[in-house]
Amino acid sequence: MNIRNVAIIAHVDHGKTTLVDALLRQSKVQFGKDTNEELIMDSNELERERGITIFSKNASFRFGDVKINIIDTPGHADFGGEVERVLKMADGVLLLVDAQEGPKPQTRFVLKKALEAGHKIILVINKIDKPNARVTFALEKTFELFIDLGATDEQVDFPVLYAAARLGKAGIAADLDAMEDITPVFDAIVKYIPAPSGDASAPFQMLVTSLAQDQFKGKTAVGRIANGTVKYGESVVRIARDGTKSSQKVSALMTFEGLGRIDAQSAQAGDVVAIAGIPDITIGDTIADKENPMPLPVIDIEHPTVKMTFAVNASPFAGREGQYCTSRNISQRLFKELDTDVALRVEQGGGADEFIVSGRGELHLAILIERMRREGFELQVSRPEVIMQEINGVMCEPMEDVWIDVPEEHVGVVIENMGNRKGELKNMHVDNGHASFHFVIPTRGLIGYRNEFMTQTRGMGIMDTLFKDYEPHIADFVSASHGSLVAFEAGTSNSYGMINAQERGVLFIKPGEEVYTGQIIGQNAKAEDLEVNICKEKRLSNMRSKGDGVSEGLNTPREMGLENALEYIGDDELVEVTPKSIRMRKKVLDPLERKRKK
Repeated sequence: MNIRNVAIIAHVDHGKTTLVDALLRQSKVQFGKDTNEELIMDSNELERERGITIFSKNASFRFGDVKINIIDTPGHADFGGEVERVLKMADGVLLLVDAQEGPKPQTRFVLKKALEAGHKIILVINKIDKPNARVTFALEKTFELFIDLGATDEQVDFPVLYAAARLGKAGIAADLDAMEDITPVFDAIVKYIPAPSGDASAPFQMLVTSLAQDQFKGKTAVGRIANGTVKYGESVVRIARDGTKSSQKVSALMTFEGLGRIDAQSAQAGDVVAIAGIPDITIGDTIADKENPMPLPVIDIEHPTVKMTFAVNASPFAGREGQYCTSRNISQRLFKELDTDVALRVEQGGGADEFIVSGRGELHLAILIERMRREGFELQVSRPEVIMQEINGVMCEPMEDVWIDVPEEHVGVVIENMGNRKGELKNMHVDNGHASFHFVIPTRGLIGYRNEFMTQTRGMGIMDTLFKDYEPHIADFVSASHGSLVAFEAGTSNSYGMINAQERGVLFIKPGEEVYTGQIIGQNAKAEDLEVNICKEKRLSNMRSKGDGVSEGLNTPREMGLENALEYIGDDELVEVTPKSIRMRKKVLDPLERKRKK
């Protein structure tokens, strides 16, 4: 078969999407008039803003007489659910490593999944045009990583390419001047990635690995045909994850061409296709031959580690900015997300207006909330909590591997903070004034720490985390608590009241903003809550006293985006999310009721 199915994996910001861009451009694929000039594959608005890949995507192009299906995978471990299922479509992997940084923790996560699947790996050392590129270092560290992950002798004998994806160049030697274009990557894919295994004459089987919505064709199931041939208009059987079978008809059959999909009359084993006409299809289902329906192994997805409570917004400003505010709206949206996100779990909470949403990490859930608010939803969410599991009668909690790089002068504060959070130091080395650490720490010890870490290292620290496994629950520890500045009364914030309040800590809001009683408007310098009146106005009179003419400056407030707010809040606080605003508030707004509850 003249088909190659290849996934591209890399750590965040190692140039994965840029390399796909170069491959697509130099294959002379027709993109259409709506395509942007760069980062073609990062089509989602959130992906462009953050510079990361969140959703896996398919593209296809031809090199000679070979059709190459490219699958762009997320680099962040929180989107591991996407990675695990899309690797089912691939027969080989392009592993991208930054020439300066070498393989990073999230490279480890996706590479481990690829090696377990038995895929052929092609190493591409990217960004060799960087001034501080360390090609030999990157190659040695990647080889060590393969050994560490238990790769077979055949997998360790991987081909190596060198590239500057931004310039659209690659080669078999790390010599930028000798490189002309990206053709060596095409050659390596055709030479080293095996053609798909599968028997075109066997009964039809396809595992659904992702879903897409088409404006005219409805819900479409995307996957790789494992065996057999499928034709437009023929009858098939859908085998659900629980084994139930139902007869369906293929109302549309599409193959990938460039970034789009084109209608096809038939497709055979090995190709990646999209099938429409099966309304209730979900990820993990098998579409099979009508006469001889046989299921494929169901995708095994790791369990969520973090949960949050999503609820109807109950603040005094509820319903002002959002289009969808009811529990029915929120419920429908969350359960709809389950169709496309296999790593997510949704269940009813304590009340009719609450839902417990579980995911792979804080970022996984934060992206979902951000997408919902952009769609017009209004809701309130609680602080992230870890999910405990009982294993062999022992209560266990999720643990994380944490890799930290900081300037040497911040070593003391990092070790102290990680120690307070029950972090266990596994490895440490200092090189050229930079210290690198490897800790193992309970996931709950990391919740709310990232902001504090960035402040203490003056923005110079780098922290990467990766889920390790479940280990016996560690005795409770006290992570650093904070105190909030809470609005004492409702009104409009003004400079006079804020100048008095800023002496107590750091403010989160600007003058002229509406606030309500119980809203968090800043962080107290002490680890206790303090009620302040930022709506207090200066008395205006014709009496002038000494010092009245002296004006004090108002400090710039700290910007609190969604992720910062989720990290900041405590157990008795909530984040109010609307299409226009991110606010933080106390669960109990009334100050007297709060004191009574304490």
